[in-house]
Amino acid sequence: MGKPEKKLKRILLIMGITGAVYGTFRYLLPLVVPFLVAWGLAALLRPSASWLAAHCRVKVYVKGKERVWALPVGAAGTGELLIIMGLLFCLFYFVGQILCLEASMFLDQIPVWVEELDMWLTGMCHWMEECFCLNPDCLVILMREMLWGLTESLKQGAMPYLMVNSVTVFKWGMELTVVSVILVVAVGMILQETEIWKQRCQNSLFRQEYRLIGRRLAIVANAYLKTQGIIMVLTTLICTGGFWMLGNPYYILAGVGIGIMDALPILGTGTVLVPWAIFCFFGKRWGRGLFLLALYVVCYFLREILEARLMGNRVGLSSLETLVSMYVGLRLFGIFGLLLGPVGLLLVEDLVRNYEGQV
Repeated sequence: MGKPEKKLKRILLIMGITGAVYGTFRYLLPLVVPFLVAWGLAALLRPSASWLAAHCRVKVYVKGKERVWALPVGAAGTGELLIIMGLLFCLFYFVGQILCLEASMFLDQIPVWVEELDMWLTGMCHWMEECFCLNPDCLVILMREMLWGLTESLKQGAMPYLMVNSVTVFKWGMELTVVSVILVVAVGMILQETEIWKQRCQNSLFRQEYRLIGRRLAIVANAYLKTQGIIMVLTTLICTGGFWMLGNPYYILAGVGIGIMDALPILGTGTVLVPWAIFCFFGKRWGRGLFLLALYVVCYFLREILEARLMGNRVGLSSLETLVSMYVGLRLFGIFGLLLGPVGLLLVEDLVRNYEGQV
């Protein structure tokens, strides 16, 4: 058994580092997220930007003297980023057009579904009237009055909600535009000043901590992107195959759309599959509805199992440690805590191991 003083020092060290990591994630991280994203993008663009800067050289003559003009690596990286953003915008615009077309077809089907729902509710009311020996159509009239009152309440509550949220959406749009501009500029500056910042980090008193944190962030980010990519591909294949078995004519588009939606932090496969199954139940298509629910259950457990296992294997945590850290992160930081939880646990372990011999 270790000495009590040593155990106490270790406990205090763990508590201090855990508190520092929590405070950093809670208060400091939201302020520097755009620059961390810019740092990651700059790391990805640096090889190609450096190649362009090295090969894009022009000889010019000024007052009879030969000078070589070289493309700055920051400008090359910024140009590449703008081109990639333009291509992504075109892709999203193209996909958006297809989705709008599909949405219009979906809206055309809503009156049919409403009529089917009305017929189902009317039949249930008539059945209950016969069972309880009530006057004919009394429950039907009551149900229609309730639905009419619900509709009016929704109409009256919708306008203030839309007015308030339209301002919020406009504010978010302006903030997104400003952050995007800052992100693009920051990528160029980071590429241009990479060597300067490397030298500063090497000369800093906290160079060991910078190196440790940077290495961990790179490992976790790489593991997270690869894990989400694998899960997204598998989810897309499962959904595409399931829709093909159902005879859906848009099985490829629907499968790809749900796969992408499942990779987003807030949305998931249940956003589409569960309401779709409920509509099928209203239309008395029990087999199709049960199949969609089974498809959702498969995708849900696929994500829960693979996310913990793949993330743990790639970052050096066991499946249980990854699952627990993801849950704790979710409770502390919301949906983004699914990534911050494993990062925080790894940083605490590394920093405790680093400082333990110095205490």
